[in-house]
Amino acid sequence: MKKPAKPTGRKLIPDDDDCPVRDVLAHLTSKWPMLILFALMEGPHRFLELQRRIENISKRMLTVSLRKLELDGYVQRTVYPESPPRVEYALTPLGESVTHPLINLIGWAQDHHDEIRQARTDFSEKVSNQG
Repeated sequence: MKKPAKPTGRKLIPDDDDCPVRDVLAHLTSKWPMLILFALMEGPHRFLELQRRIENISKRMLTVSLRKLELDGYVQRTVYPESPPRVEYALTPLGESVTHPLINLIGWAQDHHDEIRQARTDFSEKVSNQG
């Protein structure tokens, strides 16, 4: 596994498809894809089950996000030949592998949430006192 690049004075996040930050992480770390991946960690779900599990996600955003996750290879969509057809979404092996670092990120966020909220409060007070 590659170590993250260290700052060297040159651009670390170039504006091209070869940049993993722009090409991979931007898709994963937006709000809805992460929440969908976390919901699918428990196993396959149907569309409406996912929508019920992820508070405030619209049908459109769930559809768009699932398609992006499927495009990138994290999620597999399976249509069962039943009447009416049943569709389930599940993590692929790639999707399962990405959840491990995301779990670490969630743990970090939980550990530092109070500290971050306090920093926001401090910053807001500082800005309002300057104005």
